[in-house]
Amino acid sequence: MIGTRFWRCSAGAALAIMEVFAILTLASAQAPLKSAATTKPLPAVIEKDGHYALEVDGKPYLMLGVQANNSSAWPAYFDKVWPAAETLHANTVELPIYWEQIEATQGTFDFSVVDLMLKQAREHHLHLVLLWFGTWKNGSSHYTPEWIKLDQAKYPFLLNKEGKTVDSPSPFSKPWLEADKTAFRALMRHLKQADPERTVLMVQVENESGVWGGVRDYGPEAEKAFAEPVPERLVAGLGKQPGSWKQVFGDDADETFEAWFTATYIEQVAAAGKTEYPLPMYVNAALRDPFKPGHAPSYESGAPTDNNIDLWKIAAPSIGIVAPDIYMSDYAKYMKVIDLYRRKDNPLLIPETGNSADYARYVYAAIGQGAMGWAPFGLDLTRYSNQTEGPEAMENTALKPVARQYALLEPIARKLAAGNLESKVRGASEDPENHTQTLAFGRWNAVLQYGMPSFGNWMQPRGNSPPDGGAVILELGPDEFLIAGHHVRVDFKPTFAQDKKRLWLKVEEGSYDAAGNWKTARIWNGDQTDYGLNLKADENVLLKVRMTTF
Repeated sequence: MIGTRFWRCSAGAALAIMEVFAILTLASAQAPLKSAATTKPLPAVIEKDGHYALEVDGKPYLMLGVQANNSSAWPAYFDKVWPAAETLHANTVELPIYWEQIEATQGTFDFSVVDLMLKQAREHHLHLVLLWFGTWKNGSSHYTPEWIKLDQAKYPFLLNKEGKTVDSPSPFSKPWLEADKTAFRALMRHLKQADPERTVLMVQVENESGVWGGVRDYGPEAEKAFAEPVPERLVAGLGKQPGSWKQVFGDDADETFEAWFTATYIEQVAAAGKTEYPLPMYVNAALRDPFKPGHAPSYESGAPTDNNIDLWKIAAPSIGIVAPDIYMSDYAKYMKVIDLYRRKDNPLLIPETGNSADYARYVYAAIGQGAMGWAPFGLDLTRYSNQTEGPEAMENTALKPVARQYALLEPIARKLAAGNLESKVRGASEDPENHTQTLAFGRWNAVLQYGMPSFGNWMQPRGNSPPDGGAVILELGPDEFLIAGHHVRVDFKPTFAQDKKRLWLKVEEGSYDAAGNWKTARIWNGDQTDYGLNLKADENVLLKVRMTTF
């Protein structure tokens, strides 16, 4: 009918219509073509009153991560990575990008593996954090291309005090710095073009940079720099008086010197990458003992250890986060590290932690202390693991403890991230020395107890064996909370009425649907609530509670 009406109109009208079509066609041809893929907002770290969140797709995001083994980011082994992430209920995978892989020949870049990584991560509905294994990897330079390793005059190793070569790169090699900047800039330029979906959320710049086997570089360029006054920016930033390295820092001069030049080197690499694509960037630290640190080189000298966080903040403004790699399963040490790295000027991120079962519970404490993300190391299905029996044992002894916690937390991860930004989240992991913990929420204190019976108060809390409990609680309103936890009893005490006791108005077990609406599965009462809320070790439940007093 449309065609018929067109051809029955007058010749003049037909000519006018044809002219309109011609104009529209010309305008369409001259209009710029739109990308097939809609570009999403750039991930960013946002702050509110000293609390932080990683913003993804315009909303706070909690990274429930997993870091693959060092040599698992090759196409032949991707099928060992994605299934592990899915078993874990992780939402983010941390994968290395190897300098030796993308620039085997100087000046020629191959990003085919990066592209495949992006494609497969999207297919598995996973986000990525990329780890740039460039100049540094665990204090050494083993991931540099062969053309760097074979030209040690141009790309020198560090010399220790005795003049011996140390298996660490010298931060005073300008050719090395320029080569790293060029490679990292090329990587970030490619990501900007290849990832409009924002699959990649953050980039770690280098890996556990610093020196093992020495305190600082004693090469010719280093000695020349050590003889000069401490840079004014560092002196002013730390509130110290000008002078030589020895005058300003005394016995810590050598370590501080190495930290400054390592940090300024990495700042230049990060800044070069950010000019191409300004994703959030962070550095990770191999730690020293938080209670008995000793002196370098008993730990990695020049690294972003807790004594050098202020220095790294001054030296590397392009690095938004200084993050700890926590391999200390002792409760007191783990919590002390969190306390040292959780600062008003430094978002808490735990991008790497141990993968044995005793670490799994620390996800609750991390989130409860405001962490934007948490990720155990080496949880893929390759044969390289701490379990000699291989991937089957890895799945049973390492993946399952973390998977149990992630399965509970993943559906509410966005809510927890948003709550942390508003300081509405508290959480704790079981302390084997103290079987009762208190989380303060203003009007209410949440009381966590470990090693209690399913119901009844006929015994005192005695702890779990082994200690594996924990809980995270989100304040939904003045007298309303969302509770997720494992192997713990949760109860509340009012702080606004000391002579009153809590009275449950409603305790709902349920879940949130895709639209974020709460769906009640059942209401707890009687034995399930009379003595507190017992969250068992062998089942995952979410509870939404409302309270009053009597």
